[in-house]
Amino acid sequence: MQKGEFLYEGKAKRIYATDEAGVFWMEFKDDATAGNGQKRGTIGGKGRINAEITQHVFERLARGGVRTHLLRQESPTVLLVRKLDMFKLEVVVRNIAAGSLVKRIGLKEGIDLPQPIVELYLKDDALGDPLLNDDHVIALGLATEREMVEIKAAARKINDLLRAYFRTAGLLLVDFKLEFGKEDGQIVLGDEVTPDTCRFWDEKTREKLDKDRFRQDLGGVEEAYQEVLRRVVAQNA
Repeated sequence: MQKGEFLYEGKAKRIYATDEAGVFWMEFKDDATAGNGQKRGTIGGKGRINAEITQHVFERLARGGVRTHLLRQESPTVLLVRKLDMFKLEVVVRNIAAGSLVKRIGLKEGIDLPQPIVELYLKDDALGDPLLNDDHVIALGLATEREMVEIKAAARKINDLLRAYFRTAGLLLVDFKLEFGKEDGQIVLGDEVTPDTCRFWDEKTREKLDKDRFRQDLGGVEEAYQEVLRRVVAQNA
């Protein structure tokens, strides 16, 4: 497979066309951002770690019946993925109170939620990725009512699968972001599942093992990402 025309660069990845129609070259970067790009830095080895974690996690999700865009890992920092018609939405699933949920409604960080919460955000950096409800989504033409039902059902299924998967690795899946697209009329999971897009806490100590270490200047960022990868790889050995 040959890398083709450069198409798009985001905060964590570069996307290229390939010499095969409908297949994208997704290259993970070591760049790190927080606060909608206000804080910037580099996490050593992050691109390699996140590509490998996503490959392992997406393969596990596929075995659980979840359709993803992953084709295969092409190199340590590159995944080959199918082209999707992406929804301009970020879907966040929360299991434990943390992050913006704590700030918005005053819950104490670390409280286990009585049931998972699914939130929707407009994927728009210029607007600060605002929180939406279903009516906003439909009014803005971002998805149909039926698509919203399917997306939320897929998010909850993925949450069930991943909570169990990561718990066997001694990790609590606090919350995480998903992005979905469509292929042949079907809802398909895209993007990535990594310490960039998930909050992971150690199950016993509740030590943070994700990008919050970068956001909050806690130190040990590279070590935290490497530890998540080590546990994920051990689960797939």
